[in-house]
Amino acid sequence: MRKIIIDTDPGQDDAVAILLALASPELDVLGITCTAGNVELELTIVNACKICELADRPETLVFGGEAKPILRPLVTAKHVHGKTGLDGTDLPYPKMRISKDHAVDFIIDALLASKNKEITLCALGPLTNIAVAMTKEPKIKSKIDRIILMGGGFFEGGNITPAAEFNIFVDPEAASIVINSGVKIVMMPLDVTHKVLATKSFIEEVSSMGTNVGNGVAGLLNFFGRYDSKKYGSDGAPLHDPNVIAFLLEPDYYSGKEINVDIELKSDLTLGMTVADWWEITDKPKNVYFVRNVNAGLVLEMLITRLRTLP
Repeated sequence: MRKIIIDTDPGQDDAVAILLALASPELDVLGITCTAGNVELELTIVNACKICELADRPETLVFGGEAKPILRPLVTAKHVHGKTGLDGTDLPYPKMRISKDHAVDFIIDALLASKNKEITLCALGPLTNIAVAMTKEPKIKSKIDRIILMGGGFFEGGNITPAAEFNIFVDPEAASIVINSGVKIVMMPLDVTHKVLATKSFIEEVSSMGTNVGNGVAGLLNFFGRYDSKKYGSDGAPLHDPNVIAFLLEPDYYSGKEINVDIELKSDLTLGMTVADWWEITDKPKNVYFVRNVNAGLVLEMLITRLRTLP
């Protein structure tokens, strides 16, 4: 069983990613650490608990983390995810209690107590918690198996600015710390996540499950899809974050290559851009496995199959 920590800012697509992880017996979810991002920290914590209870997994450990980026004011995505971050379905206010420990301390303690390369970090939102943990206790870097993160974009450009993807843009300093940490990084950029769409037929299949999870996910994705369908003219919203978990489960569904990636921190025009040297123009060291292609049909089939196992 693979041990993982999910760092997240739920988010409808985060919710589907968390549900996929909780539905996968191959994965041991040690904890869910919350950060500010799609909405404020207080809401992301509540949302993580709502998702755990929807999956009938109230024993899952949920931790509150950093309430703002390292250096910058928080930018949210309420225009995409709604004022709660989980608009689209009326999930009850959670009864489960969040853990008293801070998310950063949990990440540090879990890694220091683990065997080397035993824990994978699955990053679904801005990288603030992970960057702060690395800065506070650098020893954890050698303990991490790898970090699989949803963030960035090259061929697809950005989705919050013309150059920058939201998760990286919200806290580019944190992204720079993580990307340049020496830890093995797998990046799921917009270039691949925009190929995995929650189409009308996919949502109908989810809804037809007739379960609490099926009804909840269908409602979330119907709301989520309205923004991206209008923006991109696509047949449904990109399922960004589930690709992190799907890659962990079935890496053969994806392809990419090792390249150098760096983060733009200074330019007003391209702040938060993931400068991806896909064509190996420079001789900078390769620090990221940059995923570009996906068998979207197999990923969507996996999601349906796994979600059916939840209540």
